[in-house]
Amino acid sequence: MTLFQDLSDRLNRVFKELRGHGKVRESHIKSAMRDVRRALLEADVNYKVVKGFVERISERAMGRKVLDSITPDQQIIKIVHDELVTVLGEKPAAFTLSGSPTGVMVIGLQGSGKTSFCAKLAVHLRKKGRKPLLVAADIYRPAAVEQIAVLGEQIGLPVYQPSDGVGVSDIVRGAINEAKKGLDDTLIVDTAGRLHIDREMMSELSTVKKVLQPEEILLVLDSMTGQEAVNVAREFQEEVDFTGVVLSKLDGDARGGAALSVTAVTGKPIKFASVGEKVTDLETFYPDRMAGRILGMGDVLSLVEKAQEAIDVKKAKELEHKMKRESFTLEDFLDQLQHLKKMGPFDQLLGMIPGMKFPGHGASAVGERELKKIEAIIRSMTTEERRSPHIIDGSRRRRIASGSGTSVQDINRLLNQFQQMRRMMKRFTKLSGKMPLDFPIQ
Repeated sequence: MTLFQDLSDRLNRVFKELRGHGKVRESHIKSAMRDVRRALLEADVNYKVVKGFVERISERAMGRKVLDSITPDQQIIKIVHDELVTVLGEKPAAFTLSGSPTGVMVIGLQGSGKTSFCAKLAVHLRKKGRKPLLVAADIYRPAAVEQIAVLGEQIGLPVYQPSDGVGVSDIVRGAINEAKKGLDDTLIVDTAGRLHIDREMMSELSTVKKVLQPEEILLVLDSMTGQEAVNVAREFQEEVDFTGVVLSKLDGDARGGAALSVTAVTGKPIKFASVGEKVTDLETFYPDRMAGRILGMGDVLSLVEKAQEAIDVKKAKELEHKMKRESFTLEDFLDQLQHLKKMGPFDQLLGMIPGMKFPGHGASAVGERELKKIEAIIRSMTTEERRSPHIIDGSRRRRIASGSGTSVQDINRLLNQFQQMRRMMKRFTKLSGKMPLDFPIQ
């Protein structure tokens, strides 16, 4: 994730400067707070939010307990972390649906990622045991109905499509009847967006709300639009009064102002974050985890959850037995690479590891490129070579290099790394009897 890259780098420079002083004085804290204020404003955070944020940190950091602390820089980092959590919403917002059928109304401007989010939410709710029905209620944008129909087909879920000339109110009523007949318990209604907010748009949303009577109204905000997203949220709140926010395109290069401002300005929690283009790239928003990622503390819990979703328990057990029998092969290694790819973009995974911060597109591109190279090399081997790497002599290496578009040096490097990994894992299994990534799967 690169959304908070600049902000994370700037804040960590501030903390590094504090660590450079043997004793932190009030003048050092004031200077640090000026830098924090500048970093937040440049990240396009609402100026009122920045003002309150810095004032609260300053008040807590000036206390004698911090100034007299053996590690005042760590105390200040803790204070900044706590205040970030507060600004982001303190604790994860509940998203519980009780009715059957019940409605979720998805609103937002055109181009915010609204329709894509509907499909992602449907996949998310299906994992929770619900039976969603997607409703194409955007009858204005060209190909909007076709887009959600294609997404529904991709994820294997039904889509209620309107007949030509039918109004939005009748579409919603028809969808409710369809849900009852098909025993679908959740209607996810993709409402029409506009390029900007207008009275006609708001009037239509009010009508949909009245007919659907949704349990949840989710406003999708494009993280790339920065402070403007907060202005949009404020106007939607006045007219429709949504229940929660979804931040889309959180994997982009936005500066982070929307995420750090919207809850403080509107009082509405961020409930979901869309972190990629795949229908599975949707995360529940955890303020404390996001604060940790901003400050370079990582997000190990989210990393473990991603691993649990990607790991096949039966295969993990088989792999453990193979390691104990010392029969781990390049075929198994390739299988593990596939699991790693399921966990998400490389830069997102690195950003969840403590101390890695946000590596940015450069590190992501390098990591993805290396993984693709390794995959190409292994796929260019015969089954026998994957299972018995020791038979790969010079002529075989040249053939594999030619077939994978790499060099003999690349083949040598991979085989050496693989042997080192086998030795390390062999040593580990003897010490602990467990795989290095033996996550507790619920």
